[in-house]
Amino acid sequence: MTTMTDNRKLYKVAFGLAAFTIIYNVLEGLISTYLGFEDESLALFGFGSDSFIEVISGLGIAHMIVRIQNNIDSKRDDFERTALKITGVAFYILVFGLILTSVYNIWTGHRPITTFWGVVISIISIIVMWILVVWKRNVGTKLNSAPILADANCTLVCVYMSIILLISSGIYELFRLSYIDSIGTLGLSYFAFKEGKECFEKAKSDKHCCSD
Repeated sequence: MTTMTDNRKLYKVAFGLAAFTIIYNVLEGLISTYLGFEDESLALFGFGSDSFIEVISGLGIAHMIVRIQNNIDSKRDDFERTALKITGVAFYILVFGLILTSVYNIWTGHRPITTFWGVVISIISIIVMWILVVWKRNVGTKLNSAPILADANCTLVCVYMSIILLISSGIYELFRLSYIDSIGTLGLSYFAFKEGKECFEKAKSDKHCCSD
């Protein structure tokens, strides 16, 4: 059984994990979009763009942790709802752009110069995000906090997207199969669409992120 002091320490850890997630996504977004553009890899560029959107979501999560630390029974406030709506719109715009560009690339037969960096970045992301998932779940379980546990499940979605990037980038780098980069991009679009839809659902209610 945790004491009040233990809970304060755990909330500090939870906030630290949220802050690290934001910083990591900023760096991942900058590196991935740059290398994706340079290597003409739409999957890597889209992955990096998604990371920037996750930063907005991360700000909402950090705010949520402070809110529930101060009042565990408090409901989602205007700041969080606004962040969710902005995040949802950004995800939908990203999905539209990625699908449109994927179809164009398939139509023109466009191929990336290389997807090597997609392999490297996705492996790093899988490792980092999985550590965050385990750590957040541990903190959420000790605090018996449904919002923090739900955030861990949201982070797990980033692991899935990293796996898609790894598979598409790896296959292209090994076999130079046509369209695989665009197919991987469509896979990323699927998860981005689901995240965008969930953001709007959460903004209208007090439903926890990825709680199902």
